Amino acid sequence: MNFSATIRENGAISIVSVAGSLTSFEVGALRITITGLVKQGRKKIVLNLEGLRYLDSSGIGELVRNYMTVIKSGGEMKVVGLKPKVEEIFKVTQLHQIFQEFQDEDEALQSFPENRKNAE
Repeated sequence: MNFSATIRENGAISIVSVAGSLTSFEVGALRITITGLVKQGRKKIVLNLEGLRYLDSSGIGELVRNYMTVIKSGGEMKVVGLKPKVEEIFKVTQLHQIFQEFQDEDEALQSFPENRKNAE
């Protein structure tokens, strides 16, 4: 399998773990996953890219498209788990200026306003 996206729930927040390669052949699977969450009203999303080995220009475009889908619906999308190779792509393409990036899932979960209150 070249690509997978699995969803876990943490209260109102959905964690989408991405694994494999995100290229023109796999972008549809990610789009279906994210738009499905938004249609269900699950608009707080942490995208865990720890298992993402590779992405091409189609994958980059799809990440931006999904981000815009979530933001336009009034939601938030944050990323965690960038491997050095993927992080370099984020820097070169300026994606790191679009996505809020966190070291790990716990840090990302705490960044949502309702979770900050719970942690205090």
